[in-house]
Amino acid sequence: MAKQSKLLIFILTIGVFGIINTEMGVIGILPSLADHFEVSVSKAGLLVSLFALVVAVSGPTMPLLFSRINRKKVMLLVLGTFVLANIISIYTTNFTVALIARVIPALFHPIYCSLAFSVAADSVSKEEAPKAVSKVFIGVSAGMVIGVPIASFIASTTSLQMAMVFFAVVNAIAFIATLLFVPSMPVKERLSYGVQLSVLKKIITWQSIIAVIFLNSAIFGVYSYFAEYLKTVTTMSTNAITIMLIVFGGANMIGNIVAGRLLTKNAGKTVVTFPFILGAIYVLFFLFGPFSAPMLFITFIWGILAGVGANINQYWIMSSAPKAPDFANGLFLSSCNIGTTIGTAIGGLFISGIGTQYVVLVGFLSLIVSFITIALRNYMYSPSKQLSI
Repeated sequence: MAKQSKLLIFILTIGVFGIINTEMGVIGILPSLADHFEVSVSKAGLLVSLFALVVAVSGPTMPLLFSRINRKKVMLLVLGTFVLANIISIYTTNFTVALIARVIPALFHPIYCSLAFSVAADSVSKEEAPKAVSKVFIGVSAGMVIGVPIASFIASTTSLQMAMVFFAVVNAIAFIATLLFVPSMPVKERLSYGVQLSVLKKIITWQSIIAVIFLNSAIFGVYSYFAEYLKTVTTMSTNAITIMLIVFGGANMIGNIVAGRLLTKNAGKTVVTFPFILGAIYVLFFLFGPFSAPMLFITFIWGILAGVGANINQYWIMSSAPKAPDFANGLFLSSCNIGTTIGTAIGGLFISGIGTQYVVLVGFLSLIVSFITIALRNYMYSPSKQLSI
């Protein structure tokens, strides 16, 4: 059973990597895509922003709609959709067709990711669930961090089409592995849509959603402008900035492993202390921003915390609605995307208003809001209050 569980989690990690890689990998080849489709870079950016927007909108709804169907069949449907969409992207020369080939898989994106987290958690004991989920998160981090430079490297050394082939191949590998090695997973308890939606009637769910929105805003509101910060404040070269981004990404993957252990050992303490630790890093970020050596160390620790934060976000919403796991994971994905959007917008306002070095303020403000909602949930739903989740 242990070997089967490890293989299942490994396949889920590859699948998540393939899906996130499809979403984020185009960032590294946007200029090439703009040239290929003969559009401006800003218009080509729709291939990224429209994908993210669709994921945010479909996050709560699509996992809910597919929550009563055999999980293996649903995963094969999603992976198959991604493979076909990527194949279309390889051959099309029409930008509108390329956009459609991005929007359709984006609709299915939350289904696979929410299922991956749920299935990983269900494959082990309740106590070991955070560790299992953290391993799947490695696929998320790898998709975000490794996918971009790999796609860019392939496009620059071979061709744009070969970079697209890379996206298709990874998803095809996940599809074949799922088909051959993942057992049939019929839904044992088919919850009605009404029962799943009823979690939205509970205050704890909304407290958790708000906390996750602003925890993600705290991280990505700053990270979205990290390269600009390193360029203007730390005055690093392009190559040095690339190294820093790789350091952040590698540390992020380490953070997923750390998070699994922390949440398994003491989830409550981990969640409560996280805003303070991240806030302390942002203080160092602000004070030592102009200095390259300290920023290397700060970036490494920040990357670990970002990995831990992603796991906390998933755990916090899942723990607020444990009876509707697929729907809860959909809410998690939407909340994270909304948080990224809000944080990026506010961070941009700080940069344009008072300067790039003050982008950390979006981190501080977001952490304050998230901590208040975390503390409020803990107070209202502490054992002494005897309130049921």
